[in-house]
Parts: sequence; C-alpha cells; structure tokens
Amino acid sequence: MLASAAAYEITWKKLPDDFVLDNEPVDNINQPVLAAALTESLELAGRLPASALTITNYGICATLNNKVVVKAPDWGFIPFIKVPREEVKRSYTPQLQGDFPVIVMEFLSDTEGGEYSSKPTYPPGKWFYYEQVLKVPNYAIFEPETGVLEVYRLDNSRQYQLQTPDENNRYWIAEMNLFLGIWQGSRENRTGYWLRWWDERGEQLLWGSELAEQERQRAERLAAQLRSLGVEPEA
Repeated sequence: MLASAAAYEITWKKLPDDFVLDNEPVDNINQPVLAAALTESLELAGRLPASALTITNYGICATLNNKVVVKAPDWGFIPFIKVPREEVKRSYTPQLQGDFPVIVMEFLSDTEGGEYSSKPTYPPGKWFYYEQVLKVPNYAIFEPETGVLEVYRLDNSRQYQLQTPDENNRYWIAEMNLFLGIWQGSRENRTGYWLRWWDERGEQLLWGSELAEQERQRAERLAAQLRSLGVEPEA
C-alpha cells in the first residue's frame, strides 16, 4: 500500500452548507454500541476533556484538488477542537477547526466497506485517506464477530505498519496514553467481543454499569463489616 498523496493539492476548508452528506444508516447493529462503549469509559475515567471530540460515523473533511472528500470512520478521537461545538455538528475539518484525529477505527461487517482500500484516485479509499491525506497515526480495524483486532501505525516513511500486541494482547496508543485491546462479555443485551481501554498501569477503564456494580459490592462489604461489629447499617 505505497500510494502517495503527492498528486493532490490538499486544502482544509469548511464543508459547504449545501454539500449533501450520505444519510444511509450504519450497516451493522453492533456499530453504535461498540462506539458508545469506547466513549463512555473515556468520559467516566476523566479522559475526555471538554475540548476533545469523539466521532461516530461522522464525516472528516478534506479538499483534494478542489474536490471535497468526506470519510466517516466508525469511531475516532480528536484531542482538541478550537471552534465551538455548534460549528462541527455536520462534519469536521482538521487544521481549520482543530487537531487531526489521533486514531480512527472501522468495525467490519457483512457489507464491504473498503477499510483496506488504498485507491489513490478520486474519491480515494479509506486506507489512503487516513494514511496519506489525514495522516492519522493509528488506524484500528476490528471484526466484532471474531474478536480480531488489527492496529496499524504510521512509521517513519509515513506508511501504516501492522503492530504486534504486548504480552496482554493490547496495543499502546501513545497519543492517548492508553492501551487498546479486546474484552469478552456483555453490555446492552449484547454478549461478545468489545474494544476496551486500559491505562498505563494496566487498569481497565470501566463503564457506568461496572462502576455501579463496584460501588454496590463495596457497600455490601462495608455493611457486613459493620454487622460483624454489632452495628446495624442504616438503610
């Protein structure tokens, strides 16, 4: 996948108000819940600053030789936007409106979405766009049914290289100071494989339901300790 963006003049312009975005629904019921789970744990762990933006099936724009290109990853993280959030309701243009994404993700489904497409001609493929135009440092491709996760990172030659997970089968995302990996379990009536975050100490970033269960267990232990001392805890 050695295509280059050199043939393009790349500019960063706001999406025209009359530009018609693709309004087709997501092609897999798992995509919204997988994306929501990634965002929720970041927010609850205090890892989602007010100036950051998480994107879910949401257009990232560039103008190539005066032609607008919009690609909508299934999930992505932008560390800082410099405009009011009202200005990025429809789409987001890096550099013009804030940082470039530090990671984008695609969740594979039965529909061929071109996640591996390095087609350089207009309109370019997703791989080419993320690698050569946006230069997103991390690109993750996840197969929810099998739990297979591929993480690619830009190397010194500005090409994506498949990364090898660590001994815990996780990938270090340096720009977020977090590990990304696979977890198997249940959430929102879905049992299967999920993408999860772990911090630099190896502690998993929890969802709200898990934090609530953790608190319930803590309260039960405290109540048991009080009863062992002959004190009936207040209801």
